[in-house]
Amino acid sequence: MAQQEDFYIARAAEARAEAEVAVLDNVRERALRSAAAWEAMADRAAATNLARETRDAEKAAMAAVEEFAD
Repeated sequence: MAQQEDFYIARAAEARAEAEVAVLDNVRERALRSAAAWEAMADRAAATNLARETRDAEKAAMAAVEEFAD
């Protein structure tokens, strides 16, 4: 799933690069809004990945405890 996060980060970088070379203010502002949106998506993907990893680790720990108890 880190692949999805990497995709979002790459799109944000592209949007920031577009903003840097934009001549028109409205084009620059649109690119900056786009970059912010891509970065927000990357942050959500990272949070989701962390939650998933935490949940999986907790499940594995519980399974180990149950196995040990048997």
